[in-house]
Parts: sequence; C-alpha cells; structure tokens
Amino acid sequence: MTTTNPVRTDRPRLGRRIGLLAVAAGFAATDLAIKAWATGALAGAPIEAGPLDLRLAFNPGAAFSIAADAPGWVLLAVTGAITLAVAVYGWRTAPGTGLAWRLGLAAILGGASANLIDRIPDAVVTDYLHTGWWPTFNLADTFIVVGATTLVALTMFGSSHERDQLSPAD
Repeated sequence: MTTTNPVRTDRPRLGRRIGLLAVAAGFAATDLAIKAWATGALAGAPIEAGPLDLRLAFNPGAAFSIAADAPGWVLLAVTGAITLAVAVYGWRTAPGTGLAWRLGLAAILGGASANLIDRIPDAVVTDYLHTGWWPTFNLADTFIVVGATTLVALTMFGSSHERDQLSPAD
C-alpha cells in the first residue's frame, strides 16, 4: 500500500551533513584567504599589534614544527589521511549529533583542510599569528584546537548526541 504523503526521513540527516561540510568549508576558506593576504602583506613587514602580532612564517612540519625534517610527501599523506578520517567520521555521525558537536567537528575539519590545501604546493604551512611566547600559528590551527576542545568538553561534561528527536525542519 502506498500513501499520498510519504514522510522523507533522509532530509534531516542530509541537512546536518551538508551543514557540517558547509561550515567546515567556510572555516577553511576564511583561513586560506587570510593566508593569501598574509603572504603578500607581511613578507618582510610584520605588524606589531601588541599581545598578538602578525608575522609571516612557513612551517614545514606539523604542530610546533614536529616532523619538520620529514619528507613533505609524508606529512601531506598523514595529514590527508587524518583529514579524510575526520570528514568520514563527521559525515557518518552528523545526523545523530547535536549542533555543538557538529560545529566542533566542522572546526577541526575546516582547519585541517585549510592546512592540507596550503601544504600541497610547497610542503609548508603558512603561519601568521605570533604572541612572542608561543610558536607562530594560523587561524586553521586555532579552529582545530577550539574544535578539539569543544569535543573533549562535550564528551566529559555534556553529550555529543541530540536529546530531542529530529524535527522535520532540521
């Protein structure tokens, strides 16, 4: 028997998945645009702005220049695999998770994607934020740290899953 008004159950799932990817793409695009600006504007001319300076640097390694001596293709392969794993995990879990969890995943995915894309042409990541007491970093790094912190906090103190049923508008 068929009904004239079937209920589509895939829309909430697809909407949450597309939303996660769209937010991640927005995070990545923001960082990549700033990196493009920094490469031109900060070359040889750092901006001393107080507690957070703008200073151009190129990092051949991972966080804190870990594995800076490793071949570029190794870091590219490892970061590519990790980024893909986060994307797959986000795609698979987005339908059953809350907004904060999806935003945390989107921040990690967006930051990782931006750094991966930045590393492809020359095996280095462009950094531009400098505190004087911390290694130079970029906005993508900040997205990754804030996203990971969000997921850890939700795991420890909250819930990663929706407590409410999916609504048709979701």
